[in-house]
Amino acid sequence: MQPTTAAERVFWIALASLPMIGARRFYRILDHFGSAKAAWSAPTQAWDGVAGVSLMRWLPTLKERHDDRIEQLREKLYRSSVQALTMIDSSYPEWLRQIPDPPPVLYIRGELRPEDSKAIAVVGTRRPSAYGERVCRTLVKELTLRGCCIVSGLARGIDGIAHQVALENGGRTIAVMASGVDIIYPSEHQRLAEAITRQGALVSEYPPGLPPEPGLFPARNRVIAGLSQGVLVIEAGERSGALITTDQALEQGREVFAVPGPITQKQNAGTNRLIQQGAKLVMNVNDILADEQGCLPFGDTAVSVPPVLSSTEQQVLGCLNWDPQGADEIIRLTGLPERTVATTLTLLELKNMIRTLPGERFVIA
Repeated sequence: MQPTTAAERVFWIALASLPMIGARRFYRILDHFGSAKAAWSAPTQAWDGVAGVSLMRWLPTLKERHDDRIEQLREKLYRSSVQALTMIDSSYPEWLRQIPDPPPVLYIRGELRPEDSKAIAVVGTRRPSAYGERVCRTLVKELTLRGCCIVSGLARGIDGIAHQVALENGGRTIAVMASGVDIIYPSEHQRLAEAITRQGALVSEYPPGLPPEPGLFPARNRVIAGLSQGVLVIEAGERSGALITTDQALEQGREVFAVPGPITQKQNAGTNRLIQQGAKLVMNVNDILADEQGCLPFGDTAVSVPPVLSSTEQQVLGCLNWDPQGADEIIRLTGLPERTVATTLTLLELKNMIRTLPGERFVIA
């Protein structure tokens, strides 16, 4: 089953790129023929019944089995600056190698490093609340400063925030894609994806040129879990795709962490349910690091000194939390004049104690 020569390695990559051959089927084909080169060269009739598939169903796949395809794939990898790793290459991620049916080939834009094994996956809703965004930013920053690589799926919402915060804090991050690594989805994450290639990697088990399809996302989620020591879930509804990642993590023997949220918000139903079912409740980063010994601090981090606040500033700040509040509500709660509240909010924002959201709403920072 091992590619013992450079030529055999080429056939691993070529065979895995054929349509209708996923990871599980790939390994069954290798068991049948003995090597990728033998499978590639076998007569069409020899494929009848391989991996439990009839010859009739194999015919569309076998029509793509020609030497020109190998050269075209080589050219595509070169033009896209994409590296291909086979499962038994020495630089293939060790955590991923251990899962059931690991991707036979990983396509990579950017660079995977040995230290990326100290990784935590961060997943959640595509439409986070101000609370969810704040929690994500806080926890990812702390994880990054302690040497953890952040793994996620480049999706809108929690995924994108997690990647961005890791980059902003000089950390490593890996985006696992349900398409070729040369096709960025969603398209508005093009700049984010390019930044990730400079400070981490875009990773996919699908060859360049393959567009995202709904059926590819569950398989993508198993790779997110497989590259990580544990999975952190922040705001996930009961039908969230993030829960597929947690299912995969549990099957792979990974730890699952969940951030609790208000029971009145639908995007917390899935995470709260995970906690009921035994996921570790996360209140701060130490709830993760206590279990993930691979993510211990790599050096002292600066301790910030909070600014001195006047009694009025303290009164206004005391009315705020991670749920957005309007100025009218702050005036009602404090009994302060409108002008005083407006001035105080400005001062608190200058001191980085609060943030202004669209619609003149305010949350703590």
